[in-house]
Amino acid sequence: MHCASCAVNIEKEFKKTEGVSTAEVNYGTETAKVTFDESKTNPHHLSEKIKPLGYSLDTSTADEMGMSEDEHAAHLGLKQSKKEKLAEIADMRGKVYSAIPLAVFSIFVMGWDILAEFGVVSGMSVVVYEFVHHLLPILATYVLFVVGTPYLLGFYRFLRYGKANMDTLIGIGTSVAFLYSFIVMAFEGPLRQFINVDQTYYDVTIVVITFIALGKYLEARAKIKTGDAIEKLLNLQAKTALVIREGREQEIPIEQVVHNDLIIVKPGGRIPVDGVITEGTSYVDESMITGEPMPVEKNIDDSVVAGTLNTSGSFTFKATRVGSETLLAHVVAMVQEAQGSRAPIQALADKVSSVFVPVVLVIAFVALGGWLFFGTSALGFSQALSFGLVSFVGVLVIACPCALGLATPTAIIVGVGKGAKEGILIKDAATLEKLHKVNTVVVDKTGTITRGKPELVGIKDFSKLGEEKIVSILASLESKSEHPIARAIMQHVHAKNIAFSTVSNFESIKGKGVKGMIDGKEYFAGNTKLIADLKLSFDSIGIEKETKQGKTPIILTTKDAVLGVVMVADAIKPEAVKAISDLHALGITTVMLTGDDTNTAQAVAKEVGIDEVVAEVLPEEKLKKIKELQSAGRIVAMAGDGVNDAPALAQADVGIAMATGTDVAIETAGITLLNGDISKLVKAIRLSKMTMTGIKQNLFFAFIYNIIGIPLAAGIFFPFFGWLLSPVFAGLAMALSSVSVVGNSLRLKAKSL
Repeated sequence: MHCASCAVNIEKEFKKTEGVSTAEVNYGTETAKVTFDESKTNPHHLSEKIKPLGYSLDTSTADEMGMSEDEHAAHLGLKQSKKEKLAEIADMRGKVYSAIPLAVFSIFVMGWDILAEFGVVSGMSVVVYEFVHHLLPILATYVLFVVGTPYLLGFYRFLRYGKANMDTLIGIGTSVAFLYSFIVMAFEGPLRQFINVDQTYYDVTIVVITFIALGKYLEARAKIKTGDAIEKLLNLQAKTALVIREGREQEIPIEQVVHNDLIIVKPGGRIPVDGVITEGTSYVDESMITGEPMPVEKNIDDSVVAGTLNTSGSFTFKATRVGSETLLAHVVAMVQEAQGSRAPIQALADKVSSVFVPVVLVIAFVALGGWLFFGTSALGFSQALSFGLVSFVGVLVIACPCALGLATPTAIIVGVGKGAKEGILIKDAATLEKLHKVNTVVVDKTGTITRGKPELVGIKDFSKLGEEKIVSILASLESKSEHPIARAIMQHVHAKNIAFSTVSNFESIKGKGVKGMIDGKEYFAGNTKLIADLKLSFDSIGIEKETKQGKTPIILTTKDAVLGVVMVADAIKPEAVKAISDLHALGITTVMLTGDDTNTAQAVAKEVGIDEVVAEVLPEEKLKKIKELQSAGRIVAMAGDGVNDAPALAQADVGIAMATGTDVAIETAGITLLNGDISKLVKAIRLSKMTMTGIKQNLFFAFIYNIIGIPLAAGIFFPFFGWLLSPVFAGLAMALSSVSVVGNSLRLKAKSL
């Protein structure tokens, strides 16, 4: 895709098509996302609609190409496009390299003429002048019709279909310069009495097209580097898997792996799909997910993730997630989706790009007409026509919307890719933009500030049942719960080999606990709210003392009496204290919002330095608190990991999920932090600020080139200062504008978070 106005024109064409409900074309990623009614249109029809614009859609399907859906997605999304881009860049390089010597020669001739006018050097001899006079049209013909083919095609499509883009502007400008020069040479005698026939613009055609082709070549080379993150992620995917089928080992392509396949991984091998180890032990390098360089010990029943590297030992694991279900596939999909999405700040650039080309065409013709109308009386027709042509070509050449179109998407692509490498998955560009404005971060306690893996640290028996029996009943109830505290109790009974019973009529009591029947008797397990609902008398003084130390009570009771209490403690994540401190350094207020006990929450908050604590809240109360903060003018980011956090994550201006949490939380959030690392939250905010600064700088560069360049090229400053921009310098400025924008975006890759 050659320019921002191309993207705008394609998008408009799609939206005008019957049956299309939404269309979004991204110039940065050169992709289109279209939603349509298959009964009214189809991809082939949509492809035909954009052919007048010089584009088509790849409408091949996975079946037609003999590929799996994942392979096909990679083929269309990255591998094919990169292969095509590399071929295109190689072609551009050949043409640019052939044109540069011709441009250097033309600049030398122009420089000689200018210096001769000022008497610095003597003028060309007649022989040299005639040689150059006849050589330049040959060189210009090659440059225009070979190197400048895309711009001639842009001019042709404008004449045939009325569709204009950046190529159209360059095509009209250089063609007019070439055609004028050709006519002057062909009819030199009859025209001599009207105009200066010694003034031709073959050199302008040569140098402008060379500069622009060089700029587009450098831009394409730089732009392809912005997609490095996706390529590196895809390269983590194993190509084959060693499976056990029919009692023997077989090496099969990755796409043929199915659920429950037993897969052998040898030392140094990449894990092909997600699964659970069934035999053997090893150390696995999970740095692609956790960012931690140290390999992690893996034993039976431990999970392994596709793309991670087995460093030592062999093991067998059962495939639980394959194809597009794996975490790696999910990460790739999220990064691709985010890089192709559009940030709200891009709306300004889109609006300008949509009217840019026609407005520039009008300005160019007005500039030419102005010179002829006002300049003829002051300068004479010949000089006025000469200046008018210079202005006409200069305006068309310098007014390039490419930089404007690249300003936002290139920064987004680099920012999202950098985030992915740091374990920060961003769902869309709008989320990345909103994050830099956040001034309040709300965090859940369990799994966010704490490890989310609490341990049973104390048991109190009020019923003479005995500690083991109390834990057994609790374990029976909690065996059906997914809460981290339930897992702590289950880990305790497994470690102590305590038996537990089958539960019937199990029910989760939202925000309070659970209940169920064991051996015909109804039991309840939960927090103090549950006890209050049951209207049971309970001495809470001793419990409060424990909770002030950051321990969480789980109370076991019947409808009639409290039987006992177990205390569970959840360790604070080692990185949490520094993360909260770093958030404060960014001027961000921190709030802990948890359904846990107030004293426990306050003890944890005090240890890590959180500003405000709201504890013992139900999911709907978390949602209410987020709304309260927003109504007070706060821009809120919410970080959580559980099902109970999902409503609050959805309500927050930016929802941030821990990848160690539930799928519901991850799907609801706009950002996912791999490995549940709270310090990545600080990095995400810094990344957002860096990306938005880059976008604003890019937009400044894009606008400033045109704000200064177009009036200068049109000749507005000539009557006052004698300034008139040569089309040669206009071409150089246009090339530099796009390259500077892409280069500025690529600077983000080198910055540390």
